[in-house]
Amino acid sequence: MGTIAMQQPLFASLGLDLSDCWPGTLNLCFQPLEIGLEAPDHTFVNLHWTDRHPPETFSFWRIALRSDRGQECPAWIYRPHPETKQRHWQPPTLVEVLAPPIDHLSPGDSLWLHDPQDRLVLIDGVRLRARLLEALKFRVLAAEERFFEADSTVQRRRWLATVHPEALALSDADLERVWYQARSLYGSH
Repeated sequence: MGTIAMQQPLFASLGLDLSDCWPGTLNLCFQPLEIGLEAPDHTFVNLHWTDRHPPETFSFWRIALRSDRGQECPAWIYRPHPETKQRHWQPPTLVEVLAPPIDHLSPGDSLWLHDPQDRLVLIDGVRLRARLLEALKFRVLAAEERFFEADSTVQRRRWLATVHPEALALSDADLERVWYQARSLYGSH
């Protein structure tokens, strides 16, 4: 029995019935773009589903999935939160989908995701992080170490909203990494 089959009864007890889904994920790659997700339909925090590792947090988004052959079905984006999934890392360019069995699906086939609530966004994360780092270069050099005095994520996001709003598409973890890199590259040593 795979991990999804082990988790399905727990999700059902919390109000999410996945019994119509195949007990495995479709792994969809958007490389080089990263997928940004917000406002999930369900989130289950610190779910203890196995004794082999610590509890994990899971989020789900209801979507429609369509195959090359025009077959469309309701599906779920399944996201184990990376900060709680210690033994398995997935790149931000990959999304896992739970769906009913799809006839004649083969590795490499194209699939389309549709979210009528527009909670999914594709992000060119590499370019966005590079542009933010370049923008920070001039701010840091002008203000030096004083630039890093307002150092909370909320303060950073408030500041970015006024000077570099496209960077708000980055996750808090990405912003933290870019901030750290800017401080190490351009801050006082």
